[in-house]
Amino acid sequence: MNTWHFIHGKLEVGIPVLLLWVLESEGSSPGRRGFKMAVSADGAITGSIGGGIMEHKLVEKARALLQAGLGDILLQRQYHDKEHSRDQSGLICSGSQLVAFVPIGPEKEALVNSLLEAYAGHHDTRIRLSPGGFALEPAGHPSGSHFAYRDDTDWSYSERLDQRPVIHIIGGGHVGLALSQQMTLLGFYIRIYDNRPELNTFAGNTHAQERVVADYETIDALIGDRPDDYVVIMTFGYRDDKTVFRRLLGRKYAYLGMMGSESKVLTLMRELQQEGISPEAWQHCFIPVGLPIYSKTPAEIAVSIAAEIIREKNRELPTGRSGLPLSL
Repeated sequence: MNTWHFIHGKLEVGIPVLLLWVLESEGSSPGRRGFKMAVSADGAITGSIGGGIMEHKLVEKARALLQAGLGDILLQRQYHDKEHSRDQSGLICSGSQLVAFVPIGPEKEALVNSLLEAYAGHHDTRIRLSPGGFALEPAGHPSGSHFAYRDDTDWSYSERLDQRPVIHIIGGGHVGLALSQQMTLLGFYIRIYDNRPELNTFAGNTHAQERVVADYETIDALIGDRPDDYVVIMTFGYRDDKTVFRRLLGRKYAYLGMMGSESKVLTLMRELQQEGISPEAWQHCFIPVGLPIYSKTPAEIAVSIAAEIIREKNRELPTGRSGLPLSL
């Protein structure tokens, strides 16, 4: 969202901007769909569409377009290989991306301001881009981004305005605070829950967008049932952890994990089995939570959890890596 803040600041003082927006990416393209970069007429730049020589070339093109005067939206395909005779990006990582050059003049200041207000209010809004420009609309049901292309004069792209994935951190102690800080760096929208409103690490958590005083017996009603959300359980004690885990176990999230030692996890599993809950019910969960990197401090534990969440979030994305040792 920093890119839109940058654009708004330039428009406020009458400086036009060219927005470079990745509409489509394939293979190991470093610029994923939705990446944005803005170049203003006074030479300032913010954001990224993938970096490297490809980005440098497109920035120079944006500057030339700004100097020539704002025109219509322009699409440009970039291929990251040596096989294509045209539109080579200069990269060799394979894959391709389609970049839109979107001119934004001072007359769009009110629209960009509305966009920032919708984002700040966490409103369910989509931004739609087409050859005629961009507009805001109610998000509706579809999630993610969508691109439909017939030719350079007949296409449309849309994405949710607030693309931040949501993480629910249940437990506002030291690790909850450290995880909130870590997930902020990764661009997550953070909701943190605790049943101790006076707890200093909960009340003073400035990284979370929402702090919710919760009754763990009804935590499922507070969190809801959104399959794209991430949930991490780390309450003050085992009994509260178990209460929350049981309330959420039957729901499908992008990630459901619980912090704890191996002995704690084994105790939980034995008790659940004795209560008639089959082990298959928790096979999709991550317990104990986090990658095994021998983490000890709250900050280290937060890194291990964040790394595991990144792995799961990006599991289906092309990486350009086979996972096998490289050999010539």
